[in-house]
Amino acid sequence: MATMEKLFYATGRRKTSTARVFLKPGKGSVTVNGEKLDEYMSRLQSRMVVMQPFDLLTQTGKFDANITVCGGGEAGQAGAIRLGISRALQAFNPEFRATLKKAGYLTRDPRMVERKKYGKSGARKRYQYSKR
Repeated sequence: MATMEKLFYATGRRKTSTARVFLKPGKGSVTVNGEKLDEYMSRLQSRMVVMQPFDLLTQTGKFDANITVCGGGEAGQAGAIRLGISRALQAFNPEFRATLKKAGYLTRDPRMVERKKYGKSGARKRYQYSKR
């Protein structure tokens, strides 16, 4: 009979990305959308952002993370994953909250792309003025 392992679930969002994070005690493998983290994220900076909560709490290699992420680009997805991992670690051990909060990893970044307005070429940029 298989033993039921405790899963810690949390959701993280950033820009238009949403990440669902499932943490379980393990060997430290991080899977994003069925691929290894190194294969899924090409930029080193994005991979570092994802691993920041583990590094801060010295929990690297103690959890297996299974992550599903959709929407946005690489930077937004990395930020969403970081928030999700931080929330899941907090669910695992509430004592981590103070450290994570001080580092700013539990704060949802509210910055979104401003919508385009009518009569303008973007959100704020105007079309070129022609005097004649």
